[in-house]
Amino acid sequence: MRCVIARFPFDLFKNEVEDSMKGIKPEPVTGDAVVISRRVYPVKQVGEVITRQDRRDFSSAEVTRALTRLGFTCRSAEVPAPAVPLTPMENASALLGTPDPS
Repeated sequence: MRCVIARFPFDLFKNEVEDSMKGIKPEPVTGDAVVISRRVYPVKQVGEVITRQDRRDFSSAEVTRALTRLGFTCRSAEVPAPAVPLTPMENASALLGTPDPS
């Protein structure tokens, strides 16, 4: 499949991407991720391997779009739920902790 990543055209095939990632240890996922051969890789790490470009040269959306078109399962970065503000009483209780039962 032909795709453009960081303004450069690439001919990518699913089996070639899988072969490229064999033996490469997945880095901790902090953003978008892709599942390749039952392993979860950061999208930027996969993009760096398959394009041989610096991660700063392309966006995770470009690589995610290409990998999705190849048939890989991609997961977007999970946005944490906004924290519910505590009342002043709840905040004071949290800071003081629970009483010692002894």
